[in-house]
Amino acid sequence: MFSRRSFIRQGAALSVVGSALPSTLLAANPKAKAKSIIFLHQFGGPSQMDTFDLKPNAPDAYRGPLKGISSIVPSMPIGEMLPNMAKVMDRVTIVRSVHHEMKNHNSAAYYSLTGYSPATDDQRLRDTLDLFPAYGSIVSKFKPKSGGVPPFISFPHVIRDGSVTPGQHASFMGKTYDPFFIGQDPNSTDFNLPELVLPSGINPERIANRKEMMSIIDAETKILEKSSKAKGIQDNYDRAHDMLTSKSIRTAFDISAEPLAVRERYGRTTYGQSCLLARRLVEAGAAFINVYFSSQIGGCEGGWDTHGFRDKPMYPVMKNHLLPITDKTLPTLILDLEERGLLDSTLIFWAGEFGRTPKINNLSGRDHWPQCYTVLFAGGGVKKGFVFGSSDSKGAFPATDPVRPEDLSATLFHLMGISPSTEIKNNFNRPFPISTGKVIDQIIA
Repeated sequence: MFSRRSFIRQGAALSVVGSALPSTLLAANPKAKAKSIIFLHQFGGPSQMDTFDLKPNAPDAYRGPLKGISSIVPSMPIGEMLPNMAKVMDRVTIVRSVHHEMKNHNSAAYYSLTGYSPATDDQRLRDTLDLFPAYGSIVSKFKPKSGGVPPFISFPHVIRDGSVTPGQHASFMGKTYDPFFIGQDPNSTDFNLPELVLPSGINPERIANRKEMMSIIDAETKILEKSSKAKGIQDNYDRAHDMLTSKSIRTAFDISAEPLAVRERYGRTTYGQSCLLARRLVEAGAAFINVYFSSQIGGCEGGWDTHGFRDKPMYPVMKNHLLPITDKTLPTLILDLEERGLLDSTLIFWAGEFGRTPKINNLSGRDHWPQCYTVLFAGGGVKKGFVFGSSDSKGAFPATDPVRPEDLSATLFHLMGISPSTEIKNNFNRPFPISTGKVIDQIIA
């Protein structure tokens, strides 16, 4: 049996073995329009009817109690609880015709995180190495990291519906391409990453020597043990070395250095500060960042799973929690990136695993609805103030230009300069294209 110390020492060798399994076949790559992607995953499934695909002429049972308001773009009305978003709709593209067949959270969320449909729609879908890797894992393989910052970073939750939702890590590609995961709350007053704190008396110059570094890891395994939530760090010696020596990494994660006014702009919530941290990581050179809105699928402090319950009816939760946080944080992230000259090179992708039923249920809520929903893009090479696709008069099914999650994945990779037809091989040496969809050329600027 390996001890923990010997396991740490073997990390680099293990990661090389893992990365050798899924050898790749490269296709001709398009020119990259985005250097980074921030994937704002809205776990639970936002209601398209109350956000970006209003149906003011639908019957009451479909329309709901929230009204619409005009946005800065006449053709893009928006829900009344999103007045700040209304001011920035001239910076975004919305796609109103996304659809698929997965009605359960774990299967649908896996689909939304990888662009690959599971074989069956099963709430009990389990995370296994047979399933496809996360977007960020593929990006981290084909886009070199910059400035010592991990190319793929995710936070602040591991999402789950009972069991952990698949699609959040590298799967059969090997742990080298797993995200650097942060399980702490960036809104906490004591937010820090213990694995980035050097032992007392040790400086970066000393551990630049590899032999010295190994002795420090042996003597100071508590650095890694204190942060079990930084999953995978012990499996890769080089990553451990980079994390301990890189000033840019330590600086990027020091969110306390932000002016208080900036932190307030984003909102003093877990999600707000997570989006601020995402902007800092873009500045530091991270290629793909997953920000999960919530670890849960519903409830006043959870995600978008707004079925409606006796003690938690849908619309008070929407009005008091979900929509105000979204309206505080999403437009701030867009404008902050723009003000810093980063929006054109950073793609924001806002999406859940599905939408909500057009018709309100008998609990005054909306149920799962993958048949037609809306996603949002901003920056990173997409058009501004643009709508692609449409739903029918009740928001039930695509009326024009239907889009599937495969098409979204193909578009994400294309914008990052990675051909969607690039192949990776699984543990059985079977080749798979990283996406089976078609690039949505119409939304690209």
